Amino acid sequence: MATRITALLIAAMVLACAPAQATEVRIKDIARFQGYSDNQLVGYGLVFGLRGSGDGNQILFTAQAIANMLNAQGIKHNRTNIRTRNTASVIVTATLPPFAKPGSKIDVSVSAIGDATSLQGGMLLMTPMRAPNGDVYATAQGSVVVGGFAAGGAGAGVAQNVPTAGNVPNGAIVQREVPTNLQARASLTLVMENYDFTTATRIANVVNEHFGSPLARSRDGASIDVVVPSGFRGKVIDFIAEVERLTVETDERAVVIINEKTGTVVIGQQVRISTCAVAHGNLTIQVSTTFGVSQPQPFSEGQTAIIPQEEVTVTEDMATGSEDAVMMLQEGANIGEIVGALNALGVSPRDVITILQAMKAQGALKAELKVM
Repeated sequence: MATRITALLIAAMVLACAPAQATEVRIKDIARFQGYSDNQLVGYGLVFGLRGSGDGNQILFTAQAIANMLNAQGIKHNRTNIRTRNTASVIVTATLPPFAKPGSKIDVSVSAIGDATSLQGGMLLMTPMRAPNGDVYATAQGSVVVGGFAAGGAGAGVAQNVPTAGNVPNGAIVQREVPTNLQARASLTLVMENYDFTTATRIANVVNEHFGSPLARSRDGASIDVVVPSGFRGKVIDFIAEVERLTVETDERAVVIINEKTGTVVIGQQVRISTCAVAHGNLTIQVSTTFGVSQPQPFSEGQTAIIPQEEVTVTEDMATGSEDAVMMLQEGANIGEIVGALNALGVSPRDVITILQAMKAQGALKAELKVM
């Protein structure tokens, strides 16, 4: 028997059955001003103090990096005597947030690039963190925290999560500030996270209405040009803060997202349909084979033979809770009515996916269908 739609989808139906209400959100939650952004940093480093789980001697660049480090410390050594099992070469990455000042601390991620089996218990040696232009903006160092482990012996082993990757919380100290100068700007550009022409126009109207002047104009569906009023010249940060606090009524596109691999269905509240009929039934065909034995007559020259006997059974389940397997959906039905009708047919989430695809192909589903 077909199972009912998952609890998550039912919860979405209950919410959608209520009259659709406009959603008002802060501008800062759906858009941001241009002129500042995160910056990605990367560096090459060494993790010491491993318990024999580091790189093998065949990883030549690890031995070379250890030799370079010893040379920098003024230590004479014979490179052929360097053993690397307690050391691992790693790539260190971090995200430098905007307006980070020298002395601020940020988290870093550490990932092995050789054949090390675990970074557990290791210490990251001081590593310069560089931006794409090659400049050093931070230095990283500290104990590596690994969220997994690996152990084994005598041909058997066990591992949990990924022990060759970890983090150093607050492990990098910012050495250089990314220059930004918003205070001198006479105009700004507000960029939306998701493009929508209607929402962009509404943002411009809300800004103009609040300041009582035509300061904002939507350039396209994802950006709004905003002129800094004369009263906020030299105080652009205050102007940005005031704009971000404004609320706007957002608009949504009619979209249905389905994931056939997991059977997940997400339906937006703007989805509507034309009048159509949906029929659902589970057709089960079962083929079974039984084997009989044919014995020859006594004192005959026949032979014992095994005779297969095949049986075919066809079963069609009707809709759950309904005497009729055909459901009529009226034009303009919303998400609650759509999924409620499908739920009355006793369909499973995967059946919903098939039905929605068929409705889209027929032209009854008035929404964009996205398949993940």
